[in-house]
Amino acid sequence: MQDQEVRLAHISWREAGERFSRCGVALLPVGSTEQHGPQNPLGTDHLIAYRLAVEAGRRTGVTVLPPIPFGVSSHHSSFPGTVWVRESVFKEYVRDVIISLKSHGVRKLVVVNGHGGNLHALVSLARELRDEGVLVVVYEWWTLPQLKGLFPEDELGHAAAVETSLNLCIHPEAVKMEAAVDEKPAKLPTDGLGYFPERTDDRVRSGVFGTSTTATREKGARVFEIAVEALVKLVEEVKNLEFERQQRAEAR
Repeated sequence: MQDQEVRLAHISWREAGERFSRCGVALLPVGSTEQHGPQNPLGTDHLIAYRLAVEAGRRTGVTVLPPIPFGVSSHHSSFPGTVWVRESVFKEYVRDVIISLKSHGVRKLVVVNGHGGNLHALVSLARELRDEGVLVVVYEWWTLPQLKGLFPEDELGHAAAVETSLNLCIHPEAVKMEAAVDEKPAKLPTDGLGYFPERTDDRVRSGVFGTSTTATREKGARVFEIAVEALVKLVEEVKNLEFERQQRAEAR
């Protein structure tokens, strides 16, 4: 399926109708535009989400929507270039996108989420939409257990080596490794005791949580393949899931 055009923005309405009639599943990449240290582009989260979605779409034949580039990122707001929306606004925006797709026959979506700050809104929305006859499953690449076997803990944080390596793999021209820094996040008095509404600059000054200078394009290629393979597996499972039968069983 590598030669098949799966990007919704690159096909006509007639082609879209044909695709949705054959397969009522779609991939929706969402992310953010926010700081990722001095070495990474602000678009890291939505750029990665879109690239993973397009590759998985090519391997599975599932249509890929354009990425949603802004997310729940106010905790990074002290860093110039960060753009954020309220959680309620983000949730309703994604809802409208999905309801639009439902009107064209899409009943299942895999949301490729590139930004952890979006997760609460997405999970809440997924629960609501299930009651409305739409199955939404959320995928996050950095949570894959395989990555913990390849990278030490200090390289797994925000803007650290894992994320920087993946950027080096998929858009190396946007990464400035000469600006990369390592920074150990500060501890807060409330750690382990309760929830504190922290901001990024409570922990770090550079925006990097941990070690980023060890990032390489080769490491990123391994992360990319692991992430795509996991996403493809998830998409295939969602394609085969008998969601309507499940709903009827629950209604009894």
